[in-house]
Order: sequence, then C-alpha cells, then structure tokens
Amino acid sequence: MTDLPTRLWDNATTTDAPVAVLSEAACWRALEATTLGRMAVAIGDDVELFPVNYTTADGRILFRTAPGSKLLALTAHPSVAFEIDGADDAAAFSVVVKGRAERLEQQQEIDAADLLPLAPWVPTLKFRWVRIVPTEVSGRVFRRAPEPDRYL
Repeated sequence: MTDLPTRLWDNATTTDAPVAVLSEAACWRALEATTLGRMAVAIGDDVELFPVNYTTADGRILFRTAPGSKLLALTAHPSVAFEIDGADDAAAFSVVVKGRAERLEQQQEIDAADLLPLAPWVPTLKFRWVRIVPTEVSGRVFRRAPEPDRYL
C-alpha cells in the first residue's frame, strides 16, 4: 500500500487542486487494497470507534469479531460508519462507508465468508462474521505539500 495514495491521486479526475473527490470505483480500489479500518457505532448516547481488520467481497465489507461490546452495539444500532485512510510522501486519502452492519446468520453465508482471506490480528477466537452493507461510499485524496505562506 505504500504508493496507494499517490496512485489514487494520479487517477483523480482533477489534480490541479489540493483535494480531489474519489470516484466510487477508486474508493473500492482503496478498500480492497487495505486491511485495517475503523468502525463507528452508536452506543446509547455515545459513539464508539473500533479498529477492525477486514476484507471485501461483493461490494460489502466483512470482518470477524467475538461476543462483546462491539457485537452488542451493532445488534442494538446497526447503522455504522467505516473509515480507512493512508498516506505516502506525495498524497493522502480517506474513504468513508456508511451503511448497515449485519451479523451473518445463515450457515451458507458463514461457510462462504470462512473462505475469504481474513485472519485475526490478535490470537483470539472470533467466530462471528459481520458484513457492512453500504448505503454511501465516498472518498477524497489530498496532495501533500507545504502549507502556503499565510502572510503574503
């Protein structure tokens, strides 16, 4: 992923401004090229942010989890926001996916998910699969350069 931000910048529709909007296809290329994101979910009157390693399949984001606060929050409040970002020396990017989290319940879906290239980063058992079904995918890429002189 070391040159992904620059590749996204080089393929942006407008590269003469310091910020460019990514197409949905470019957002998915970034999502498919990375494995660590952050998921925001409402818990009561608060919002929690969870780091998750993930994979993508069929226009969905999938991750594994164990029973606990994350799974409980998703069950009570399935509307989530998921974000990835990255940077290199020339560019940076951010992709945000808004959608609905669904626990995989059908054995056929679980069996298919178990074939995906995803393993926990920490040595814990994570038997619960969750998919995020996107309702909105957006992203931006930023040209990295020194700040302009503000006192000209």
